[in-house]
Order: sequence, then structure tokens, then C-alpha cells
Amino acid sequence: MLKRIFYIFLVFVSIKAVSQRTNSSPYSFFGIGQQYSSQTVEQVSMGGVGVAFSDSYHLNLMNPAGLANLRFAAYTFGLTVNDLTVKDFSGSQSSTSTSLSYVNIGFPIGKKAGMSFGLQPNTSVGYSLLNEVKDADGELLEVSRFFGLGGTSKIYGTFGMFLTKELSVGVEAEYVFGKTENTVLNQRTNVTLATNNTEETTLRGNGLKIGMQYTKELSNKLMLNFGATMKLQNSLTTNGEGHLYSSFSGSPRDTISSVTINGKIVSPLKTGLGIGIGKVGKWYAGLEYEFQDALSIQGSLLSESTSYAYSNSNKLSLGGFYLPKMNSISSYWDRVTYRAGLRFEKTGLLVSKTSTVGGFTEINDFGISFGLGLPMGKKISNLNLGVEYGKKGTTANDLIQENYFNLRLSLSLNDSWFVKRRID
Repeated sequence: MLKRIFYIFLVFVSIKAVSQRTNSSPYSFFGIGQQYSSQTVEQVSMGGVGVAFSDSYHLNLMNPAGLANLRFAAYTFGLTVNDLTVKDFSGSQSSTSTSLSYVNIGFPIGKKAGMSFGLQPNTSVGYSLLNEVKDADGELLEVSRFFGLGGTSKIYGTFGMFLTKELSVGVEAEYVFGKTENTVLNQRTNVTLATNNTEETTLRGNGLKIGMQYTKELSNKLMLNFGATMKLQNSLTTNGEGHLYSSFSGSPRDTISSVTINGKIVSPLKTGLGIGIGKVGKWYAGLEYEFQDALSIQGSLLSESTSYAYSNSNKLSLGGFYLPKMNSISSYWDRVTYRAGLRFEKTGLLVSKTSTVGGFTEINDFGISFGLGLPMGKKISNLNLGVEYGKKGTTANDLIQENYFNLRLSLSLNDSWFVKRRID
């Protein structure tokens, strides 16, 4: 009972921590910010593989059908330390941020089903950019500062069950909520007052994901896994206000104009497919592919921008794990799970350096990852460490390239709940 109270306490602590996440990516300037993927540290360490694979004591955030395999109650949360270096044709700059990636609690329902509840970031805005305009002689004419913060989070519930011994299905329902604030401060030479354009927006929406997993036992105890997910089309409503006013030393003076922000961001059907092969408790290798049509922004000030657009997106992931000897008593390192993976992603974001229509450049992302699953004593609980190195964007066409190094940490605490006591 005390363990259950402890888990619930950790959930409430983690909820507060998620709301205080940070982000420093310049690409969070566009649209509603940087998108997050629903993945545990274990899954990220395998390049984002998780649609086709699941086990009995780790939660699966990628495919709700994976909850059918859960045989132990599990509380898990993940932490990410992001070291980011951004560079363009003129130089580079580095920053470090720390954020709580997710918090989730799950438990089995009988021997053929499982359920979980969680909270995690959905999108994040966190940029601070400076743009200078000079004349032909190099004299400064004006300076613009772009600043943004906020983002959205989502709470969700997941249920998965076996229809047959080999086939499981699942469903996940989510509610997305949050706020963003974007500010552009412009100061011109020999002009006393600056202009400040601020937009504050509240976002709300919901979504539904369905999934399936099929496992077939081959010869030599090999297991062939198939998985598929579909996140149905959903939309985020945007409501807020935009204000343009003059300012002096950062303090507002006179309001020049005010507008009402009403619109929605439509996210089309997103499909994930996966296949993998391995031996239970020994090794696994998987290949997965995810794709989605372009996002659509309707009736909002966001849709008026000519500096960016959206196209179709896709992601290819390859990865797996190796566990030397799960029940080894002679070597701790034989009980450690070793993970690795690759990820190639077309984000769907198109960016133009100029304010004219056309001339867009695709923003792509590549990452390579490694990880360790460290058992805690003689229990099935474990500490998971992961590192990821990647590159996003490009310096071509006067754009920005991000080189990032992510250090990820998760704690997965497992326990047996709802076990009927026996009296001898």
C-alpha cells in the first residue's frame, strides 16, 4: 500500500515538473512550436522503435496495443538534458536546457489486458532571436528581437487487450491544452519609441489513436513481430489576442492596434508501421516507418505567415537491444540491456529565409542513439540511460543548422498490484 501511495505522490510531483519544461530550439519559432514524439527513453535509445515491440514490464508510449503485454504495475518518468549548438553562415551559439519528458503509470487488468495514464509535453515554444538591418556602409538601421515561450501538454489514457494469443489491439485518448506567447520588438535608429507586437494564444484539442500488434513464434524460439498505429485526424483550436503597441525601455506606452485570434490547426491521419524479430528476453531488431500528410492552419494569424509552410512528413527508424543473460548471478553487466538505433526524419516543416512566398527549404532531422537498461538490485525495476546525437536543419539558403546532444534518463519502478493474498 505504501508503494502505491509513493507512486501516486510521484505522479503529482511530475505533473508540476512537466509544466516547467524548457526549450531553446530556433525552429520552435514556426507554427505552434517544436513537436514531441510519444516515446520512452528505452524506445528513443533504439532509434524510436516501439510500434511492433512490447514486453511485460515496460510501458509502451508508441502503440496502445502494447499495454496488453503488461504483467506488472509500472510507474515511469523520463528526464532530458539537451545540449544544443545552432549555427549559420556567420557563427554559432550553444545552450543547455533540462526538461521532464513524460510521467506515466500503468497496471495489468487480468492476464489479457492493461491500462495506463500519463502526462507529457506535446509541443514547445522557446526561442530568442535577434535580427539586425544595416545599410550599405554597415551602419545599423534597426534591430528586431523575436521571443517566444510556452507550448502544449497532453494528458492521456491507454487501454490494450489480447483478442487472441497472438493478436492484441489498443486505443489511446488524449486531451491537449496549453498557451503560447510570441513577441516581436523592433527598434529603429534615431526613433525614441520601439514597437512591440505580442500574440497570446490558448490552445485546446483532443485526439484518438488506435493500434495493433501481432506476434508469431518461429523455429528456434524466434519471435516475428508486426505492429501498426493510426492517430486519427484531430484539430487544436486557437483563441487569443494580438496587440501592437509602442514602448519605451521595454515598458508599454500607447496601443496601436488589437486583434482577436480564432482558428485551428488540423493534424491529418498519422500512420505508423513496424516489423521486428528477436528472442524474448535476449535480443530484438526492428524497422519502423511513420508518415503523415501536411498540417493545415485555418483562420488564425499563424496562417498569415509567408516565412514557413507545411508539407508531408515521414520518419524511418532502425534499432534494437541485446541482453546477454537476464538472470545472471555472476555478472551484473550480463543483466544490463544494451540498446542502439538510427532515425531519419522529414519533419514536414518548410522554411523561407525571406518574407516572400516560395523558395522554401525542407527541415530534416537525423539522429543516432545508444542506451543502457540498468537493473536495480534483484527487482525488475530499472534505471535507463540514453544518449542521442543528431542534426536538424541546414545552413543552406541562409538558414540555421542545429547540432544537438541529448542525455536521457528514466526510472521504471515495477510492482505487483491486485494480487490476492493466500493464507496457508
